[in-house]
Amino acid sequence: MADTRECQQCGAVFTPRREHARFCSARCRVTWSRENKFDPTVQMSALEWSITAMRDVTDRLPRVRGWDQPRAFAVIGEAVWWVTIVDATLVRHHPEEYDRVLADQTPAQRRLIEGTLGGLRFVRNRMGHEVDHVDFINPSARRTAGRGVMAWTWKPVPRPALGSLSPRGRSWEMTRYRAYEAQLADHTIGETFGRATTFLRLTAAKAAAATSAAEVSVHAVR
Repeated sequence: MADTRECQQCGAVFTPRREHARFCSARCRVTWSRENKFDPTVQMSALEWSITAMRDVTDRLPRVRGWDQPRAFAVIGEAVWWVTIVDATLVRHHPEEYDRVLADQTPAQRRLIEGTLGGLRFVRNRMGHEVDHVDFINPSARRTAGRGVMAWTWKPVPRPALGSLSPRGRSWEMTRYRAYEAQLADHTIGETFGRATTFLRLTAAKAAAATSAAEVSVHAVR
């Protein structure tokens, strides 16, 4: 059975394209934002802060030495957290720019990006709860001189036990799990975060440009 939910603006039942979707259409999302005094500058400030945190932690990754595994695992976990925070913020508050940047990719590249981000959401949800860092990360695989943890790989993991989740929750988590197995398992840490952050930074830049243009338009009308 397809996952459906009610639009928070008009109440219509719709099938969400993404797990964070709250509205059946762009019109309903814009209407809800206006009625709830949505301030795009506040949202952009929060996004910029998150982007900065994501950039800082992913920039630290290449400098972490492989022999310091506790620190390496901690930095990787922090990077997973901030990448998924930025991704969720963009999907929730800037869906047009998010979709536009995805649409500019080739179909194969789009699948890679969406799968990579979905896989990182799976890691975020499981790491520190049912499993530990060592269950996800293979420190000894594909060692390359000078690359440190960037050459570590993600391990294939067993299908998760999802009995405690609702049917909707199980469906979304299995989608994330399949994305993890397809796009993260046996791939390097460097490849994963490189692909994710390149897309998210580009999308954030597009969102900032769109917000600035909207502000100029509002001031011009006034």
